[in-house]
Amino acid sequence: MPNRCVYIFIFLLCWLLPAYSAYAQKPGKLDSVDITKLHFTHNKFVNNIFQQAVNSVKRTPDAGPDESYLSGKSEDPYLPYQGKIIRHIFVNTFNFDRSLEDTSKPDNSLAARVGNRLHKSTRKFVIRNNLFIKENTPINAFMMADNERFLRSLDYIHDARIIITDIPNNPDSVDITIYTKDLFSIAGGGASQGANHISANLYEDNLAGMAQRLEVSGLYDYNRNPNWGYGVLYRKDNVAHSFIDATLGYSVMSNNPYTHEEESTTFLTLTRQLVSPYSRFAGGLTISQNQAFNVYHLPDSIVFPYKYRVLDGWAGYSIGIKQLTATNNTIRDRRFLAIRYYRHDFSQLPTQIMTPTGPRFDPIFNSSQAVLAQFTFFRQDYYKTQYIYGFGTTEDLPYGYNIAVTLGGHEQLGIQRPYAGLNASDYIASGRGDFIQLYLRSGGFLYKNKVQDGSFLIGATAYSRIVFLNSTKVRQYLNLSYTHLYNRVTYAPLRIDNFYGLRGFLSDSAYGTRRLSLQLETAFYLRFKLLGFQFAPFPWGDLSLITPEHGPYSKSALYTSLGGGLRMRNENLVFETIEIRAFFFPIAPNNMKGFKVVTNANIRYRYRSNYITQPDLVQLNSQ
Repeated sequence: MPNRCVYIFIFLLCWLLPAYSAYAQKPGKLDSVDITKLHFTHNKFVNNIFQQAVNSVKRTPDAGPDESYLSGKSEDPYLPYQGKIIRHIFVNTFNFDRSLEDTSKPDNSLAARVGNRLHKSTRKFVIRNNLFIKENTPINAFMMADNERFLRSLDYIHDARIIITDIPNNPDSVDITIYTKDLFSIAGGGASQGANHISANLYEDNLAGMAQRLEVSGLYDYNRNPNWGYGVLYRKDNVAHSFIDATLGYSVMSNNPYTHEEESTTFLTLTRQLVSPYSRFAGGLTISQNQAFNVYHLPDSIVFPYKYRVLDGWAGYSIGIKQLTATNNTIRDRRFLAIRYYRHDFSQLPTQIMTPTGPRFDPIFNSSQAVLAQFTFFRQDYYKTQYIYGFGTTEDLPYGYNIAVTLGGHEQLGIQRPYAGLNASDYIASGRGDFIQLYLRSGGFLYKNKVQDGSFLIGATAYSRIVFLNSTKVRQYLNLSYTHLYNRVTYAPLRIDNFYGLRGFLSDSAYGTRRLSLQLETAFYLRFKLLGFQFAPFPWGDLSLITPEHGPYSKSALYTSLGGGLRMRNENLVFETIEIRAFFFPIAPNNMKGFKVVTNANIRYRYRSNYITQPDLVQLNSQ
């Protein structure tokens, strides 16, 4: 026990010491936005399109050296123009080698010149297709902010701004100019374990500048039969201005989420997200055929060959939106009803789950189907900020609430059970730049008047305000959660090798029905750049307590991890942030104790959130 106390003490120090040193610098306070002083002048050519945004955000002299830091409600710049008529909408698209802070100064480096020969700028009609503001209509400040945020969410767009300009001698009308900056949309990667195992992929996220993704991947493995594997994917965003994204793919080397085998899959997905609270429809459809083969000639005892099909569709409608916004289009509270049906149909089962009387119950490999209805109440607005996941790109963090109630029925192996669930989140943005999410998930099935697979998850995630250590920006992260799973029948037990446990923990030997976890991290965003890449070192520490099934709290096992790392990103490139993370597991299974270093090139670079999601069962081991 004394050793565990020492580990916990070190674990807390790795976060609290950087925190104390950063806050000791007495960062300046970011004042509120004075919207009464906002004024966008009409110029023939605007070199600095950020000037209005910079002028609208005031800070005290001791706030730090980086004046490009943005923070404020996303609708604030547009509120003075509420109700004015949009005369014209102009679109200006800039390549990745330009800065929206000053579009007159391109990057003339060798890398930028080579990249320009390979990259096709986004077509203007593509940007227009992603607008839901229209000419000859009155300005809705909130919808304007929604559209700007939506443009930033596109995979091939680095940043976007919507600027309003007055029209001389016409005080009731304005012109709108859309500015977007591309990402360099060609990327790829590879990995090798010697000459016997080589994998690679290459993709273009904005093919011909027309919002199309084309990806090809390949694999060579000497121990594989056949030695070669391949995959191809095509996606078209916003088909025919419907805001429906269509994806078609085929692969013989997909990652198998359940076993050690690769999976062959053919799939089609159609997705329409709720792009704005003023939108009415959202939904999705997935059709796939999947099969696992023993391509590595593993022993039959550990191979799970199977074959199944997936049909998964959902649709939803925003209830009463016409009546709600008929007289006041600034009302943001919404009610959304969605219905989902999915079916996973196995035509070939692994031999491990077969018995003389038929297949045994297995939550993964048995055919299942469900009908779920979800009623969501939400209100989400956004703050603009930076340095959450990105290195200076504009990120949109929500504030408001989201409450989703789910009811339905689930069937597996002939057992039918009604289901009820609750998913609630409260997003809080403080006036000083702190962001907090409080979340609660709970659900369960009813069978023979008893609750089965009852679940309860409660937690909080927090990002601190930006503080300064000289020219270095510092932001802290915390995630605290508690999960309880009772009367488990079909749900997988709680694990800690996920978002609600220890980062980098790869063993599935730690599981139970009660889990308490804490994650802490402090990121230091440096001004130093190398070849366009920016850097952010970080110390971190995780702690997780897991209680075995049917065991008391006194039998709980404590696991910890400590370490540090470095994130690198070039904001002009489409591929995700590169992260090098060092792990030390002082309390872990014997096969995991000690140090390890992991490189990950698939870290998201922008905070993302959705107004609504498809109806689903409460998830306890994933987000």
